[in-house]
Amino acid sequence: GAAVLRCVGSLLCLWALRLPAGPGAAARGLDVASYRERVRAMFYHAYEHYLESAFPYDELRPLTCDGQDTWGSFSLTLIDALDTLLILGNVSEFQRVVSVLQEGVDFDIDVNASVFETNIRVVGGLLSAHLLSRKAGVQVEAGWPCSGPLLRMAEEAARKLLPAFQTPTGMPYGTVNLLHGVNPGETPVTCTAGIGTFIVEFATLSHLTGDPVFEDVARKALKALWKNRSDIGLVGNHIDVITAKWVAQDAGIGAGVDSYFEYLVKGAILLQDKELMSMFLEYNKAIKNYTKFDDWYLWVQMYKGTVSMPVFQSLEAYWPGLQSLIGDVDNAMRTFLNYYTVWKQFGGLPEFYNIPQGYTVDKREGYPLRPELIESAMYLYRATRDPTLLELGRDAVESIEKISKVDCGFATIKDLRDHRLDNRMESFFLAETIKYLYLLFDPDNFIHNDGSDFDVVVTPYGECVLNAGGYIFNTEAHPIDPAALHCCRKRKEEQWEVEDLMQEFYSLKKTKKFTLKRPSDPGEGESTKDPEDAERAGEKRSSRKSSHSLLSCPSQSFNSKLAVLGQVFLDNT
Repeated sequence: GAAVLRCVGSLLCLWALRLPAGPGAAARGLDVASYRERVRAMFYHAYEHYLESAFPYDELRPLTCDGQDTWGSFSLTLIDALDTLLILGNVSEFQRVVSVLQEGVDFDIDVNASVFETNIRVVGGLLSAHLLSRKAGVQVEAGWPCSGPLLRMAEEAARKLLPAFQTPTGMPYGTVNLLHGVNPGETPVTCTAGIGTFIVEFATLSHLTGDPVFEDVARKALKALWKNRSDIGLVGNHIDVITAKWVAQDAGIGAGVDSYFEYLVKGAILLQDKELMSMFLEYNKAIKNYTKFDDWYLWVQMYKGTVSMPVFQSLEAYWPGLQSLIGDVDNAMRTFLNYYTVWKQFGGLPEFYNIPQGYTVDKREGYPLRPELIESAMYLYRATRDPTLLELGRDAVESIEKISKVDCGFATIKDLRDHRLDNRMESFFLAETIKYLYLLFDPDNFIHNDGSDFDVVVTPYGECVLNAGGYIFNTEAHPIDPAALHCCRKRKEEQWEVEDLMQEFYSLKKTKKFTLKRPSDPGEGESTKDPEDAERAGEKRSSRKSSHSLLSCPSQSFNSKLAVLGQVFLDNT
């Protein structure tokens, strides 16, 4: 049976998808609960040693049991691991870390920071934790989710990045000094992903704070890349942000480009933006025409389409997961299985793999515990329930524990051929790799909510639906609740549409209508509400269980329809 999806205005669709039972993991003898607990133990082995040996530095050095600053001196691993704590169910540690971060993290420092990395790890991590705070039992302030200490920290960090966007093209520099802005003499050459990976975090910030500057600069950067694509529809790897001249003209789906494509899809879903999805679908045609061979994706010259590197990069392994989000599950599975054969060959994915030779590339034999193949397995398992995907999860747990585990954490694998290790544990190991592994083995996690559970929170702008599922992961695996983007709007028309939607839902549930009390019309005391009244109202949050799996709302025009469980179904009517 087809699952029904309907939307109202720009509210994220809430719906339920019922999948056929299928053979399941039991048919292959894989104990999902056991692997879930092993992943939990892996997290705490790494996390506790970070706290003990490396905090307040950015990252743990697991071979020497000490720490180092890598991306800016933000206690980065703590920020990156925060929402993973809640996904594992540890609310007390989540609450403690929120307090530690509020007291100890300062962005007003003389540090040269990566604009891209600071956005996805720091801004993304703080936004996710802000939106999950109430679920984690944090005592939130009046006006949440439109205000709060973590939101203010995220906004402060993002403002430190804004000087990088002040270029003739609107495409940002790759590095910014957090105290002084862009350094004189800073290179104007930035990778494509470093330009096109802001819309998820920056649009969320704009919607929550009411300041449009963040979404505006992110959109301008996205559109500048689109404008500068080649005649055959491809983008290169690095571009000069002053002149818009392509410096590296290799086109592919991997390093330097990857999350640009990812954010066109996720931005389209998050914002229900048809233009962003149309951009991606056009790119997708060119990618299939010029770079795809036998379900592998090669690197080609962006203007001619001729093959420049017949190489698979481990960072490309996100692509099957992204394909599942646009409903292209069959192609996604075929490509995933290609990538899985490489994993089985080495017990991990080497950074580069020469496809014709079937072996690693010189000086690119390492595996820094990246999450991308596991990420794709998680998405595809939600879409298909194919037990092969659980087997990848099993293999990942076994490999990482056997090769990478040391006394003080988990170490980057320097060479998959002889299992030599490097003295580094990147923060994405706790933010992404562990999180996606755990979610693969935890089908009942709140992240997988199908819309039948949700909370109603009263904000200064009216009632707001939260925690209904449909979370959008940023490229550092920080989940953003799309419904939150509609909590802080002052436009009443949208609010009435949402409330009409909720009325219809309750009428389905109770077979009778009731009316949600609307706040005063604009100009009738809305801006002079007593904060204490707002706080008391916010405490009246209700958590309701729906007896219906479907939510009936007016149909939307957007032709790509989001499924909470990991796909977008295309409307062919």
